[in-house]
Amino acid sequence: MTVTDRIDRFAIDPFGADIAEESARLRALGPIVPVELPGGIPAWAPTGYDTLKELILDPQVSKDPRLHWKLWPEIAEHPSWGWILGWVGVVNMLSTYGADHTRLRRLVAPSFTQRRTEMMRPRVEAITAELLDALDADGAGGAVVDLRAGLAHPLPMRMICELFGVPEELREATGTLIAAIMDTSDPSPEHAAFVQQQIGTVLGALIAHRRAHPGDDLTTELIRVRDEDGDRLSDEELLYTLLLVIGAGFETTVNLIGNAVVALLTHPEQLRAVRSGEIGWDAVIDETLRVHPSIASLPLRFAVSDLKVGDVTVPAGDAIITTYAAAGLDPVHYGPDAHTFDASRGADDHLAFGIGVHRCIGAPLARVEALTALPALFDRFPGLRLAVGEDELRQVPSFIAFGWQEIPVRFGA
Repeated sequence: MTVTDRIDRFAIDPFGADIAEESARLRALGPIVPVELPGGIPAWAPTGYDTLKELILDPQVSKDPRLHWKLWPEIAEHPSWGWILGWVGVVNMLSTYGADHTRLRRLVAPSFTQRRTEMMRPRVEAITAELLDALDADGAGGAVVDLRAGLAHPLPMRMICELFGVPEELREATGTLIAAIMDTSDPSPEHAAFVQQQIGTVLGALIAHRRAHPGDDLTTELIRVRDEDGDRLSDEELLYTLLLVIGAGFETTVNLIGNAVVALLTHPEQLRAVRSGEIGWDAVIDETLRVHPSIASLPLRFAVSDLKVGDVTVPAGDAIITTYAAAGLDPVHYGPDAHTFDASRGADDHLAFGIGVHRCIGAPLARVEALTALPALFDRFPGLRLAVGEDELRQVPSFIAFGWQEIPVRFGA
């Protein structure tokens, strides 16, 4: 596969307008399908659960473009490909392979222990209560409020900023940076240049601030970290590790909380079963991550050698997207009703947090935040309902992120 190949490719919608429908169309074409990503980047899209799981766990599938993407040397020749650099043109756990990945994960993982996550629970509860108080005031008299802006976004945003010691003056810019990386609707060189400039400016300022004012936070910890051999993160690795863990540490939880709320409000019989204790909140989270994974498709992985998938051969050096949404909606694995939300299903084998050596190290914190916010929200506002029809909700402009731009609600009975 090269850029000049005349292979027919399925064009991925850069706006992600209907990810479930697009996943079904891809699945009808086979177990793995040649696709075109925004800007014209050629790749392959696995369409089923088993196929994706096998590829993720296959040691012949890499995440390092410098070693294994045959089109890596051509990026500069294609200005519309620049947006991908925010995902694969960085050096962190997400874009390394083998020994390099092991080294970086070993340096970073100790900062994300289960014990540390549990220690944050009281702070999660306090911020949740504060945000619910504000929502209660804003929604008085039946006024419409945006649940994304009032709870789903500020809770994980405040938590990750406190965790990493992001000063108040950098928090808005940090949120803008992560939103720009997730936005795949604009593959222009100008958008890509803005993202790259903001990475250096915003996260560079965070590093400089914490070097000058060290504290009890994870940025300070990552600046200081060394392993038993005295190895540490380089300046480049530190910058892009912060990009990964801060971005993944809040944006994905924004969508998890928002998607769960919408799923329950549009399935009132399941909400009643949850509130009566018939279905647990853990099951709600797992089913939300299956049907509406916070990350629908993650770029990119690369074939180290020729890969045989059914009757298709993915040539060595080709790119592959990690299609969590398609896997979660696979009727072969989850049954003919895989497209429907059913919190009683027991979908704890979903792949939304990844699997194997690249499993998300921030998954425990995401669960703590969602398991705190969701029951507190529905306990506080038992009459919570959407203020618009489900078909009026707008997906964020991304084929990567899977979530809503706004979630208008009312609190009345």
